[in-house]
Amino acid sequence: MTDIHDMNHEKALIIDFGSQVTQLIARRLRENGVYCEIHPYQNVTDASLKAYNPKAIIFSGGPDSVMREGSPRPPKAAYELGVPILGICYGQQVMMHDLGGRVEAGEHATAEFGRAFVTPSSNKLDMLEGWFEDGNEQVWMSHGDHVAERAPGFEVYGTSPGAPFAITADVKRNFFAVQFHPEVHHTPNGNKLYANFLKLAGFKGDWTMGAYREEAIARIREQVGDKQVICGLSGGVDSSVTALLLHQAIGDQLTCVFVNNGLLRKNEAEEVVAMFTENYKIKLVYADESELFLGELEGQDDPETKRKIIGRLFIDVFQKYADTIEGAEFLAQGTLYPDVIESVSFSGGPSVTIKSHHNVGGLPEKMGLKLVEPLRELFKDEVRILGRELGLPQSFIGRHPFPGPGLAIRCPGLITREKLAILREADAVYIDQIRKHGLYDEIWQAYVAILPVRTVGVMGDGRTYDYACAMRAVTSVDGMTADYYPFSHEFLGETATRIINEVKGINRVTYDITSKPPGTIEWE
Repeated sequence: MTDIHDMNHEKALIIDFGSQVTQLIARRLRENGVYCEIHPYQNVTDASLKAYNPKAIIFSGGPDSVMREGSPRPPKAAYELGVPILGICYGQQVMMHDLGGRVEAGEHATAEFGRAFVTPSSNKLDMLEGWFEDGNEQVWMSHGDHVAERAPGFEVYGTSPGAPFAITADVKRNFFAVQFHPEVHHTPNGNKLYANFLKLAGFKGDWTMGAYREEAIARIREQVGDKQVICGLSGGVDSSVTALLLHQAIGDQLTCVFVNNGLLRKNEAEEVVAMFTENYKIKLVYADESELFLGELEGQDDPETKRKIIGRLFIDVFQKYADTIEGAEFLAQGTLYPDVIESVSFSGGPSVTIKSHHNVGGLPEKMGLKLVEPLRELFKDEVRILGRELGLPQSFIGRHPFPGPGLAIRCPGLITREKLAILREADAVYIDQIRKHGLYDEIWQAYVAILPVRTVGVMGDGRTYDYACAMRAVTSVDGMTADYYPFSHEFLGETATRIINEVKGINRVTYDITSKPPGTIEWE
């Protein structure tokens, strides 16, 4: 285990035992100005732990039982480093088990799943400053097993109906353990608990995007030297921030390639080209290959086939234009920290890739270029903050995610130029309505899909036989789960009327109220 970059920041380490919400722990620590990394327990050895030299350690939750032979364990060195440790759920149970306590298998009476309330004990604990001010504290539980006997040195600071040791601590050793999940929003004061823990550990909170920007620029210059760098620019937040950061670091050594695959939204190509060539004076190769992509997609209606065609053509096109850039030795990508975490699955095997089409796979291997990934320590919200530091306008920083295959997956069934033209107009009206009503920033992603059906309608004195479309808008934190946005009926009616009146080719508008799961955010 080594940290991604040799940085001077104080560091926390999160040892991951397989919880679904481990990333949220890292988010909470970063929000408190503390740099941290997540590493699966099996990758953390005594030696690597000492080399990483964390100022504090957090044991995540996990689905296993500490009583099962071979169940996950932290290295012994974790308890011997002399740094504060916080164990969460399974992390609490493994601490108790390792340090001389006792864990029992869950029974119906002691298992807790969902909202619960913790009652404070008479003992005072600095880590609980700001807790229990209104009596009991709401938390989120998810445990079958429970601690039956605390380890020597630990005292009880909070209990719940199913967890007699909901909050325990050995104050002398700065070991803390909770049965619930403070990182989820269902534990309203969870962030206070993390902030208090980090304060007890002595963190100064030196992880800021201003400092990160300066460090990243220095690292890029050191890695690249005087060589040329190619960056694939899509106009999305990640690639835009990557391009600006590189431009500030190495200036004209950077060339961006922007591929128009014919599947972009209305005016998107013109806006991206103007933004980066006129505003930022970045060298940009504009590759208008829309005819190539649309020609290959003709007659294809299978979603997976469409994605594979687009992915293959993108690599071929990118390669063609990159070959014209003399002396290029590096390829810049907007890889984020969740991508890094997910590439090392908890089980040690290859992680399941659900959205392979959202990333440009295969480019570095095929082109023989070295990678520059200046955002690989960052979460999405941190990238947006860095974008502000770099001077990107809010209109770009706050953009909704847009998938790699573009409008191809918002046009179920066969793709035609006619349907794409209709779709662009309908989508533009919909987004304009959302902005006019001040709702854009409340929504994670919104778009129109044109459906592969025509419906009968009446306009004026005549019958129509035109396409139906579906409006989609979801709220989400990270795109992993999502719920539909609850527009008012007035908004839906007004927007449907505008689309039908202003967009020739659509005579019926629906609103998609499917959550994820069971649905996906995109239609294909």
